[in-house]
Amino acid sequence: MDARTLGLFAAGGSLLLIAGAWMFEFMGYPPCKMCHWQRWPHYIAIVLGVLIFLRPKEIYYLLGSTAAFVTSAVGVFHTGVEKGWWEGPSSCTGSGALSGLSGADLLSTDGDFLVMCDQVSWAFLGVSMASWNAIFSAGLVLIWIAAAKRA
Repeated sequence: MDARTLGLFAAGGSLLLIAGAWMFEFMGYPPCKMCHWQRWPHYIAIVLGVLIFLRPKEIYYLLGSTAAFVTSAVGVFHTGVEKGWWEGPSSCTGSGALSGLSGADLLSTDGDFLVMCDQVSWAFLGVSMASWNAIFSAGLVLIWIAAAKRA
């Protein structure tokens, strides 16, 4: 495959992961703060895919690999928070004191309740959504790098 096709394939992977996240949200699984952090690099990768479609440049492939790496790294961090390997943000984990939150912090949460970052709301084969994002995004990093090498 040429660089452009690989770049579009990788950007399409981010689009599918975002569509999956929205589907879970629609099914009643609201995202936590860290879930939102994992989405932003995918949005950037999707925009890069549009740019590659319009006019491919080597920098777009490098930025795409960076975006995929960032979301994968956040997914690994989120997984560690879920498994209790390390502490997460005090504003969305059980280790945090909700009394320490300001009114603005409480109002900035999704839905009618605070979605905790250290609680797994859904898992498949014992792997949480954050972990699946980390795994699939790591695969996207490899595709972006292959595209960059061919650009």
